[in-house]
Parts: sequence; C-alpha cells; structure tokens
Amino acid sequence: MSDCIFCKIVAGEIPSSKVYEDDQVLAFLDLTQVTKGHTLVVPKAHYRNMLEMDGDSASSLFARVPKIARQLKNKLGAAGVNIINNNEEAAGQTVFHTHVHLLPRFDQNDGLKIDFVANEPDFPALAQLAQDLYLGE
Repeated sequence: MSDCIFCKIVAGEIPSSKVYEDDQVLAFLDLTQVTKGHTLVVPKAHYRNMLEMDGDSASSLFARVPKIARQLKNKLGAAGVNIINNNEEAAGQTVFHTHVHLLPRFDQNDGLKIDFVANEPDFPALAQLAQDLYLGE
C-alpha cells in the first residue's frame, strides 16, 4: 500500500532500527520507546490488522514473536515482556498495518501502565455468552 508508513519501512523507503528480518517479517524499534527496547513486529505483506489476516499469515507473524521477545528480554535484562496487538481505532490502533508491540518490562515504574478492572463473575451470563460466541467445529 503506497501511503502506509510500515509498508514504506518494509520497502526501505523510510529508515528503521531493525532488530530482526526475514522474507516475511520485519521487527524494528518503535520511535516512541514506551519502555526501553519497545519493538514492532510487522508482516512484510500489508494487512490492515489481525482481523484481515488468514490463519497462515497470522501463524507466520506470530511464529517469530517468541524468538524476538526472548532476545529483547535476555539482552536488555528485562523482568518480562508485554505482547500487545490493537485492532481498529476503538482498540487503540493508530497505524493501519498489522503490527505487534513487544514491550520489555523492568518494573512497575518503567513507563507502561496496564490496569484490568476485576468484576464479580456472573456464571450464568458467562455460560450464555460462551454459547453465543462458540465457533465449534
């Protein structure tokens, strides 16, 4: 896609700080560096987001994520790594080319805060929702 910044990075039209590359995937440091080593993993083929990808394309992308995440964690001495993927604007996606954020984590004050609000489980409602959503074979 000609106006996609990540496609331009993949094509070498815009420079990037690469940490991994093969024939299908490119990983490079995010300019924002929310935490030290914040890396984006992108497929070289353009897909708007994960919702547009088929199983083979998604498998190819995610097959590389553990290796790259381990490298970041080990080389940076991180205590952990968040793996984040946003799909569509409502979920926080700002660049519409599939990408996975790898965010090395060092401690609770390293610049990234993610909070989940715990709700009391409503077991009958959960069972009904699961039934409504079940993909099955």
